Amino acid sequence: MITSDENTYFLRCFDALGVPASERLQPALTAPTQAFQQLMHEAAQSQKYANCIAVLAVAEGLYLDWADQPAKKHLPLPARFEHAEWITLHANDFFRGFVGWLRSELDRIATDLSEAERTEAASYFQRAVQLERQFFDHVYA
Repeated sequence: MITSDENTYFLRCFDALGVPASERLQPALTAPTQAFQQLMHEAAQSQKYANCIAVLAVAEGLYLDWADQPAKKHLPLPARFEHAEWITLHANDFFRGFVGWLRSELDRIATDLSEAERTEAASYFQRAVQLERQFFDHVYA
């Protein structure tokens, strides 16, 4: 569900930008991207729902906050589909609902977690925030 629409978007972008198959299958990853992948792997390997939801809530919530800004709704979308579609994938009712569900699900399950489990999930959340920040700092640098 999380990557369904994005998968075809990325494939079309790769085609439009001439990204060779070798880079599609084995891209050179930045340190922040590698660290975030590791965090997602750790969350999955923990086999704890709260840890997985915590990481997803950060990643998907950031995309929603970036794309769905009321002050920018009157502006036209960028001309290039790679930019315009990335915005529309993350600024729509379905995606708003999904991110709202992630956030409410995290709140809902938190009440049944032990203190240690809440602390662990919070650690995943905080690490995801730090890694997202590192990712954007790296891109802008």
